[in-house]
Amino acid sequence: MDNMRSNAERRAPRAPRCRSGGGGASCRWLVVLAGLLLAGCASSRPLSAGWRHVIFEQDTFAYANGLVWEYHFDERGNWTYHSREPKSDYTHHCFVVARSAKQFFQNASFDPALPKADSATYQRRIRQVVSASPRKKLSEAEKIVIPGYANLRAFSQGQEKLLKAQCGGAWQSYFQRGHWRMIWPFSRHQQHQTAGHLLSEIKNNAPPVVHLVRFPSLTINHAVVLFDVQESADGIEFAAYDPNSPERPTTLTYDRARRSFSFPTNSYFPGGRVDVYEIYCNWCY
Repeated sequence: MDNMRSNAERRAPRAPRCRSGGGGASCRWLVVLAGLLLAGCASSRPLSAGWRHVIFEQDTFAYANGLVWEYHFDERGNWTYHSREPKSDYTHHCFVVARSAKQFFQNASFDPALPKADSATYQRRIRQVVSASPRKKLSEAEKIVIPGYANLRAFSQGQEKLLKAQCGGAWQSYFQRGHWRMIWPFSRHQQHQTAGHLLSEIKNNAPPVVHLVRFPSLTINHAVVLFDVQESADGIEFAAYDPNSPERPTTLTYDRARRSFSFPTNSYFPGGRVDVYEIYCNWCY
């Protein structure tokens, strides 16, 4: 989704305080509930040993989620923007594209040996894939077969218009169920836990979709898919599929000392710290 900017800085809402007295039990339940919500996708899901590793050149879409604005640094070094010309016909779909890439990875099976099908068949198969839950993987017997193509990259080159029309509308990016989380503060401890969980997911061949955000400024409000990882003493480098830039992977970096994530400068973000949490992973995200 293209970046959204606020005209004024707004303070994030505070969690309700508990009063002393007869409501102690209710207060404790509120604290427990808040803890569960803020914990995000901390628990690991059972994974199948048969899951393969994501291959960027095969398991991503060939087309891009377009930008509404052109971003750049001006002569004074300030990050600025103006309307993009010509306008893209496919914008604000970053969450849709990221989610769909995960769904095709875990719920579709491509068979290039089969003859190519007609549009009605592909439309039906696409809708079956994106209707399957991104929170769990179909068994091999249940996977939706896509005939005539070797992988998602080839399929999206050959059936771009159909995929754009069937994977979901821009409203699904705006109303993704986990958006409530970005208004709550992100502690360094929570980001440390997130980094460890994402590392575990990738090592188990379960590519997480993550929301990158800076709230309340919203200089970035975007979704990417993490699919590979490299560790060092200083941090963790997550290879990411960015729906805005399908040509090559990008990198989300976690700094162990600062316990924070950063995202590089690109065509829509000036670079710097981002807050990160996983989405499409449980009932509240």
